[in-house]
Amino acid sequence: MDTKAYWVGFNLVKGIGAVRLRQIIDFFGTLEIAWNSPQEGFLAAGLPSKVVENFQQVRRQVDLDLIMANIEKKRIKVMTWEDSEYPRRLKEINQAPPVLFINGSINVEDDWAVAVVGTRRVTPYGRQVTAEIARFLAQNGVTVVSGLARGVDAIAHQTAIQAGGRTIAVLGNGVDVVYPPEHRKLASDIALQGALVSDYPLGTPPDGVNFPPRNRIISGLSLATVVVEAGEKSGALITAEFAVEQGRDVFAVPGSILTPQSEGTNRLIEQGARPLLKMAEILDALKLEQIPEKQLTRKLNPASAVEKNLLNCLSQDPMHVDELCGLSGLPISQVSATLTMMELKGMVTQVGGMNYVAAREAKGNYLAK
Repeated sequence: MDTKAYWVGFNLVKGIGAVRLRQIIDFFGTLEIAWNSPQEGFLAAGLPSKVVENFQQVRRQVDLDLIMANIEKKRIKVMTWEDSEYPRRLKEINQAPPVLFINGSINVEDDWAVAVVGTRRVTPYGRQVTAEIARFLAQNGVTVVSGLARGVDAIAHQTAIQAGGRTIAVLGNGVDVVYPPEHRKLASDIALQGALVSDYPLGTPPDGVNFPPRNRIISGLSLATVVVEAGEKSGALITAEFAVEQGRDVFAVPGSILTPQSEGTNRLIEQGARPLLKMAEILDALKLEQIPEKQLTRKLNPASAVEKNLLNCLSQDPMHVDELCGLSGLPISQVSATLTMMELKGMVTQVGGMNYVAAREAKGNYLAK
């Protein structure tokens, strides 16, 4: 069984989040061992009896093989803490979600992302500003992150797509459930030009209690959060609070003191958020004008231990794949597959006859680190 099945299984247990899952891994060593352990083991690990009862019930009721088959059938990706592709910005936050369900793809360029959030009851002013911000970010290679909600969120996603950029929607339900339902087409477009992301299991319906916690993922994926319009009790303010806790920048768009939609954003500015007066201020504050160079550097750096191993073996002198296998100690199937990916990334070049050389830029970047 795929080891990710056990991550998915524990994700179904009420009361087991990031902290307790880390506790389980530290005690048992692996989630596979934990999943097959008796109740006494969990009590010895220090888990509350109620949580242990919840786990026992889930383990009795679910078939992990069927769950994983359904995930595969729906073409959903499962990403865990153990995956090198796990979003590095999100991994930096306290209690990062152990499991992410992804419809679409999260790429290296999504390391440079900005959240654009706000009220569902957007004013014409807010609509215009949201579109201008999202368009500006997309055109400058910045991924737009939001929550697929009505109002500001939807405008941000739609505009990023229309501008040819990438966008990520973080959901308060399963990624196979679209809410609000009128955003079905938008959700489909996002999956093609970015990703729908959730830490809730497939099939989870939208529920009011789900949305505030998912906001930590919106801010966690992002270098900064821009709040366009927000009332005094808007969920966008919760996203801003998470961003502050995570050490990320918060921008707020100033608004009229006469409109309730600007009460929250004006209050944020009063509390120390940066007033967004010009679009370029986002790039300046986060040094995002260097995105093309940063993306090239990330692309050329080894993304895994296998890539690092092969890059160590290669030079400007051609080396045959068989020799690479001998030097790296890796099987031919793994070496060939990794070299193909490295060639697509511009890290290596095949010079004929299954001989490879390291790209000068890749080797230079790697040795300089």
